[in-house]
Amino acid sequence: MERLTIVSMDGHAQMPPEAWPKYLDKRYHDFLPTLNQENSDFIGVSSHFFKRMHNADLYDVYDHDGAVRDGYGFGVWDHKIRMQEMDREGIAAEFIHSGDPRATGLFYQSSNRDHAMNRCNAGVKAYNRWLHDTFGSEPDRLYLIGILGSAPWRDVDELIEELDWIADRGFKATTLPGFTTYPGQPPLFDKYWDPFWARCEERGILLWMHAGQGERQGELGAMFHRIGQTIREEQSDVPSAIEKLSKQFFEGKVFASVKPRRAMWQLMMGGVFDRYPRLKLVLSEIYGDWMGRVFNYLDEQFEAHRDALPAKRKPSEYWTTNCFNGLSFIRKCEVEMRHDLDVSRLGFGRDYPHGEGTWPNTIEWLRDALGNIPKDEAIGIMGQNAINALGLDKSKLDSIAARIGVPMEAIFGKHEPLSKELIAHFHTRGQYLAEPEGEERMPEIDGMLQEDLWRAKVCA
Repeated sequence: MERLTIVSMDGHAQMPPEAWPKYLDKRYHDFLPTLNQENSDFIGVSSHFFKRMHNADLYDVYDHDGAVRDGYGFGVWDHKIRMQEMDREGIAAEFIHSGDPRATGLFYQSSNRDHAMNRCNAGVKAYNRWLHDTFGSEPDRLYLIGILGSAPWRDVDELIEELDWIADRGFKATTLPGFTTYPGQPPLFDKYWDPFWARCEERGILLWMHAGQGERQGELGAMFHRIGQTIREEQSDVPSAIEKLSKQFFEGKVFASVKPRRAMWQLMMGGVFDRYPRLKLVLSEIYGDWMGRVFNYLDEQFEAHRDALPAKRKPSEYWTTNCFNGLSFIRKCEVEMRHDLDVSRLGFGRDYPHGEGTWPNTIEWLRDALGNIPKDEAIGIMGQNAINALGLDKSKLDSIAARIGVPMEAIFGKHEPLSKELIAHFHTRGQYLAEPEGEERMPEIDGMLQEDLWRAKVCA
């Protein structure tokens, strides 16, 4: 029986609050009572959001194996459960990013309240060490992502010291500087960051750009706080408040934000990929419906300014050599637009165990989204593209897939269509049937890009 080698480009982990005292530097333990209260407030809002996605009234529609109702989402911090759910869905390997609605971050997240920089730095180190201790025993299947980009760091040498720490322990990637932004951080093309890019290239560490890139520390926390107040003050209108939060996530602040795209074009227009050509940038949970339109515009702007820019090639050319999009909870419009740039630079992420992700229906989701496109393209998106583009160990992954992988016929061939109810639930969870992004974001993009073009010329 031929089986698929599936690599998920997006899974999540989060340190449970009971682990905070063990991993956090004791100098910051006096702040834990405040953080525990903050966590209580965070869960008070995020639990409603999660219940909207994983609606208990619809278990018969989407939770046929009982994975949600039996608590198998707790693989977010439980190694055994995580491996069980990877095996059940035929996932050979998965990249593990931070963040989950079951617990807030350790000071450093945008969804936290405002915290002093040294606290955020300590929280990032604590998370990286917990992640290694909890999930580092399966390096062939669990690809760990350090969260260096969530800390302010005193200088680039301290940043590199933490980079070496994660690289020495087998981490595959790190978030970009400015994932969580702090006052005074230079743009990514500034030569200040060059020693960091050089060390990432030397150590073979991927640069990971996830939804939330570019949000200020505490920014989303303020939004959560406002919605929490609304819920407390207007108990009868909880659905309206959660719908507002959902709209913010799907259409503005997070998944559709242009801030991650800005980080990407800074690396391109600022010549970072020319100075460090072996760097690889991966996008995750950032959608892909914008790519064709935005890259056409970026290429046009590059041609108009190329004589004054440090970049040597068009942005679309850097995309095909240095970049990859993981397409978390891949949507119909993204499949239809897969040739807008380069289908070989596209993958998929199940976003386990988040409510908007493909879990616990990954096989059905992939069958509906990819089962009717050319087989080689579908196989590429499900894993082979990532193996080729990112230098993953194909022989090891194929060996794992031979044991736990999804049979080819589970995705391809004749199948009964998924129920309308399940498709509707996919859309409620992850905007599965959404229309692609149009022109509405272009003025915002243009304003950011013109500022960056001017700054890149100055740096050049």
